[in-house]
Amino acid sequence: MYHRFDPNQYHPTGWLARQLRIQADGLSGNLDKIWPDIRDSAWIGGNRDGWERVPYWLDGFIPLAYLLRDDDLIARAKKYIDGILDRQCEDGWICPCTSEQRKDYDVWAYQLVGKVLALWCEFNPEDTRAADGLRRAMRCLYDNMKDGTVKLKDWGKFRWFESLISISYLYEMQPEDWLIDLAKLQRAQGADYTALTERWVRPLNIWTLETHVVNLCMMIKYGALVKALLGEDAVTEADDPETMWRALFDYNGTAVGTVTGDECLAGQRNTYGTELCSIAELMYSYEEIYAATGENVWADRLEKAAFNALPAAISADMWTHQYDQQVNQIACQKYPNKPIFRTNNGESGLFGLEPGFGCCTANFNQAWPKLAMNVLLKAGERDVTVAHLLPTLLTTEIDGVAVTIETVTEYPFRHTATIKVRAESPVRFALRVRVPAWAKSAKMTGAVRLSDFLVMDREWCGECETAVTLSDRPHLVSRPNGNFAAEYGPLVFALPIEAEYKMLEYTRDGVERKFPYCDYELTPKSEWRYGFVGGRLAVVEAEGDDYPFGESAPRIMLKASMARVDWDFEDGYSNVSAQLPKSRSALSAAEEKILIPYGATMLRVTEMVKVK
Repeated sequence: MYHRFDPNQYHPTGWLARQLRIQADGLSGNLDKIWPDIRDSAWIGGNRDGWERVPYWLDGFIPLAYLLRDDDLIARAKKYIDGILDRQCEDGWICPCTSEQRKDYDVWAYQLVGKVLALWCEFNPEDTRAADGLRRAMRCLYDNMKDGTVKLKDWGKFRWFESLISISYLYEMQPEDWLIDLAKLQRAQGADYTALTERWVRPLNIWTLETHVVNLCMMIKYGALVKALLGEDAVTEADDPETMWRALFDYNGTAVGTVTGDECLAGQRNTYGTELCSIAELMYSYEEIYAATGENVWADRLEKAAFNALPAAISADMWTHQYDQQVNQIACQKYPNKPIFRTNNGESGLFGLEPGFGCCTANFNQAWPKLAMNVLLKAGERDVTVAHLLPTLLTTEIDGVAVTIETVTEYPFRHTATIKVRAESPVRFALRVRVPAWAKSAKMTGAVRLSDFLVMDREWCGECETAVTLSDRPHLVSRPNGNFAAEYGPLVFALPIEAEYKMLEYTRDGVERKFPYCDYELTPKSEWRYGFVGGRLAVVEAEGDDYPFGESAPRIMLKASMARVDWDFEDGYSNVSAQLPKSRSALSAAEEKILIPYGATMLRVTEMVKVK
């Protein structure tokens, strides 16, 4: 349905460019300097991790480097790509293991590095060495699977569809039958998720690959990928992304558009966790499904996760992150005994270098850059679709005519935008702006409304500006157990809790934590036991500061009438709120409180009752 523009034609601007620069100046842009699993990885000849962490990191570091046009980052990314290709075996095998180890190798890392090489080639189409290396790698995998040397197991079995990204890329460049056969082999040996959905209804305190939240957030897109590569006859209704999405979200969905999973599915309690890896992978799945289907609901779901859950799990300066975030998160402390999380350890809620496990340290890096790569899409040669109203400059050609399209906006913090189009000579094309499902009305100067799009189909020449205005009203939405959450546009709002920070600097297993990438425990300093009085909310706009999702100077807020309630801790804990207050009766007179974007909070209460 949709195709991406050449990613080298993108230039993020405004707050989005600032967010990417913060990421480059923070953990993402420095992992190869400070973190042994990247710095000393076996992928480049070292003695540390030689499995998923370098490919995970490159999956975000590559687009980050190129979108920022940062020569230093680009050179460092190339060092890793060259290092991987330098060590590729003569027969094409690409992962750092011996020939004898192949039969027991979990090829998840193989599938992942194939995806990374395809991404590298997308930014570097002239790099024939990388393209050839990718084709040789996938051919080697095909030969080894065909003769039975390699069989999918463990992570590779449950993430088999990730290989379809590189297979599809290669097939589009040069169609060969063995690529289709490889895709079919992967599917035949991969997990059948249609047989697993009943396990997602009532999560248990058991770690399984079948309920692992990252597997499942990756999985949602598999039907769309299979259909695009193998054809409509290769899928059934059970494979449909919407079917899989419903099976997950009906029983595990959160107020911020994600699913709980700490580490495996957790249900709908607002104090269970959501792993950061799952947010990054969910966003990527949404991007791929939207491109494959053109169904706007996937773009809506992407924005909800991107503007709320993603920034909430990462500090504003992007030097630290959580492994697990909670919708109602009144503290981020070590659990001395049994953690609230179903299948994660007691440090998973801390902000730090690698709380929980290091997978999220490497993998969260893909989320913002890949979102930036999917802001504008094309359905044909004469169609430009503004999928997300984010600040971006696109410089491209349409029918051989140089065209620039710039979106100037503070969305999602504001609901207006100016789109500037410049064509060097007369050229006809359609400019289409997606109307989000939350918008009560939508207008664009000179455009007509066609279904869920504002469309200007005309001849363009010279410079033209058009104004986009979306409208919404802040409101409360119902959540499980009689709770409510505040929304306005694509943003969810929460009551922030003032935090006291305890810095933890130490070394464990040869990995040093020191400022600014040390760990932090957060304890609450302000009252959190509140409920909504009525449902009236008022919007407050502010200038903000250099951190788009910073807590100290939010760009938009909601005023809410609230009152104290008798709200205790979860039984057995002194740092986890109970699901509900003991009573909905007010313990104080109503007072005006300020709610800020969920994504800007560190400690917060998001789901609250209506006070009687």
